[in-house]
Formats: sequence, structure tokens, C-alpha cells
Amino acid sequence: MGVLFLTVVIDLLGFGIVLPLLPRYAEMYDASKPAIGLLFASFSAMQFLFAPIWGRLSDRYGRRPLIMLGLAGSVASYVLFAFADSFALLLISRIAAGIFGATIGTAQAYIADVTGHEDRGKEMALIGAAFGVGFTIGPSIGGLAHHYGGVMAPGFVAAGLSLCALLMAWRALPEPERHIPPKQRKLFDYAALRHALTLRTIPTILFLQVVATFCFANFEATLALLTKVRWDYDIRGNGFIFTYVGFWLMICQGVIVRRLLPRIGESRMVVLGALILGLGLLAIAATNAGALVILPIATLGFSLLSPSLSSMLSLRTPADMQGEILGLGQSGLALARILGPVIGLALFAVTPETPYWISAAIMGVALLASFSLLRTPAQEPI
Repeated sequence: MGVLFLTVVIDLLGFGIVLPLLPRYAEMYDASKPAIGLLFASFSAMQFLFAPIWGRLSDRYGRRPLIMLGLAGSVASYVLFAFADSFALLLISRIAAGIFGATIGTAQAYIADVTGHEDRGKEMALIGAAFGVGFTIGPSIGGLAHHYGGVMAPGFVAAGLSLCALLMAWRALPEPERHIPPKQRKLFDYAALRHALTLRTIPTILFLQVVATFCFANFEATLALLTKVRWDYDIRGNGFIFTYVGFWLMICQGVIVRRLLPRIGESRMVVLGALILGLGLLAIAATNAGALVILPIATLGFSLLSPSLSSMLSLRTPADMQGEILGLGQSGLALARILGPVIGLALFAVTPETPYWISAAIMGVALLASFSLLRTPAQEPI
């Protein structure tokens, strides 16, 4: 688990390095605002398409080779980003990054292979903590690399980090002993989708994952604008706020969730997370409290929800479908990350508070839906 965590962290640092630079690099090539939106959406669109495919391939051929293939592809995409001298190449680099970065579901399946029921959710939180580290440290590294090394430096630094992760996986990441390849299944069939739709709790889990991620992506996309109109933050202050949110993601999932989840269980954690995320979004919409006070509330709620839902999805899935079902979940999250910013920014144009009122109402519906999971213990596949 330590090697897997470090592998994911190092790779996500590369993601954090590149992400804040995309708008400015696109503007260097006179890209329009819709084109910049396409640049951002292309990454999530490729994850939407490829996450189930990588998961299915990992079920068939093993977790380790697919994780290493994804890391190798990330190295290539960041090198292409460094050499991009046009908007077209910049877009191709993000498409490649989305394709080869769609292996988070495979990493989750690896966790499922090496953990028991009681530790599943606690270890799933490591993925969220890795995202927190990437968003906390990555942008600062990217800014320093650009300042001291020029336009190409951030891409090379990100590629170097992904190469380190690839070498670490090659040297120290074994194939899980408990990985069970599927028997007599075609590479492309609909067994996993049928499984997801026939069990009564899995559609609810997938719905909650998509809804929570949509609301949080809405929050992330509009936060930079909200800090400007409400608290008069400049670019430097805005960068600090995003680092602050990333820090809380890291602490909440890496420390708080890992300690709480084994004690109260996935089902109760989902209900608690839906409640806190809804209250956090409501507080942003309804109050003028300081950003440092109210932003951690929404971050904590999402942190409680995300690993708990991933754990429940894994525990309700047969061993030979872990990669594909968890990849299906990641595909839904990618779709939510596409729609969240688009709809959130459109709602922000109405009033700055509108995205948060709407998201809080959506989380109210999600909270009601989460109560149905209390009747089915997460430890028993259904």
C-alpha cells in the first residue's frame, strides 16, 4: 500500500503541476474561451471513455502492467506538453494525459485485491489523500519551474515525476496475489454493466458518486470567481486558497477518514458526508463568513463521501469484476467533472450564490437517497 500510495502521489503531482498553467499556455496561442474550455474538458472526457476499458483490461491482464502502462503514457503526454508549440499539440497532450491517466479505478481495484472488508474504505481514502497532495504541492512546483526554467520546464518536471513513479512501480509494486482473472469472459461484454444495474444498491452508490462529484466540481470551478467578488482575492491569494483546499483534502482523507471509517462504517459515513457537504455548500451560499472558515466544511463532507462510496462499490462487486466496476465508477466521476464546471459557471452568471444554492439542494436529495444504504451493511456483497 505504501508503494502504491507513493506511485499515485508522484504521478498526481505531475497533474497538479500542469493544471493551473493550461489557461495561460492556451492564451499564448490565441485560444478562445470555448477552446480553453475544450482543453480542460478533453482530459475528463477521455477518462469518461477509457476508465472502464483500463479497468476491464486490468481484470484480464493484471493490475501492475496496466498501472505501469498508464504511468508510461503519462510520461509521454507531459513530454508532449513540454514541446507543444501550438494549441493543437497542447490539446493532444491533454487528450493523451486523460487516456493514460484513467487508471485510478485500476489503482482502486489494486487496493480491493490487497485489503479485507474492514480496511477497504480506510485504504481507499489514500487515493483522495494523493489527490490532495497533488493539488497542494503541484501548482507551487509548476509555478517555480515556469519561473526559473521557462515555458517547457513544468512539462519536463511533470514527466520526470511520472517517470520516477513508473520506475518505482517497476521495482517495488508486485501483482496482487488475490487478483482473480475473469473466467470465460470476452474482453468486451456487458456483464459488469448488467451487474451494476441489477443489484439494488449499486445504482444508488453510482448516483451518489456522480452527484457529490458534480457538486464539488461546481464548487471548484466557481471558487476562483467567488473569491474575487466576495473576498477581493488577487491571483496570489486565489492560489493560496486552492492550496488551502488541497491541504484539507489531504488531511481529511489521509487522517480523519482513515481513523473514523473503521469505527462508524461506510454507510453511516456516506450519510454524514452528504449532510456535511450539503451544509458546507449552503454556508457558502447563505453567509459572508471568511473563506478559511467555511471552505473546509464542504471539503470535509466530500472527503467523507468519496472513499466510503468507493469502498461500498468494491465490496458489492465480484472479485473478477473489480477493475471494470470501479472503472465504471470513475467514468461517472469524469462525466460529473465535465458537467459540474460547465453548469456551475453558467449558474454563476445568474448570481455568484446560485451555484451553491443549487448544489446544496442537490445534496439534500442525495442525503435522502443515502439513507437507503443504511439498510444494507457494506461488509456484505449484495
